[in-house]
Amino acid sequence: MDQAQHHTELATLAGGCFWCLEAVYADLRGVQRVESGYAGGKVASPTYQQVCRGNTGHAEVVQISFDPTVISFRELLEVFFTIHDPTTLNRQGADHGTQYRSAIFFHSPEQEQTAKQVIADLTAQKLWHAPIVTEVTKAPVFYKAEDYHQDYFKNNGDQGYCRVIIAPKVAKVRKQYFEKLKQTA
Repeated sequence: MDQAQHHTELATLAGGCFWCLEAVYADLRGVQRVESGYAGGKVASPTYQQVCRGNTGHAEVVQISFDPTVISFRELLEVFFTIHDPTTLNRQGADHGTQYRSAIFFHSPEQEQTAKQVIADLTAQKLWHAPIVTEVTKAPVFYKAEDYHQDYFKNNGDQGYCRVIIAPKVAKVRKQYFEKLKQTA
């Protein structure tokens, strides 16, 4: 592929713990990079400890660099709505607080339109017994999380949280989206 044909877009998503999201998206073909970080708050360059206190307004997010000719933004959102509960306000499982909210931070009018359409489609399908509360807002400044948060599942797979919480989500996506995986071995 020549340089003129190569195109990269960004997607910024919040759906609970960023370790879970990062582990899932890192496996998908067309995803070039996934970084854990923080977005949507009022403090510049927040630390993990500040965000965990829940008073900065940031959400734990992943910022995904992807090739839309290989995987579309809509497909990224289909995976997103498979791996978290979009009906719980400021909560994912045992994690609670605004830092764990469900949010799609769009980078273009097309992404905004796609996000709203996917939510409308899912609402019409009545997959959940409660309304989807996923926030759809313009992408704010992204702050990359500390180095030890990057590739967390890959580097800490034997840790309890990884085995009990992250591994089942990764397995679910690998099974449901097998054809979209980077490696099928």
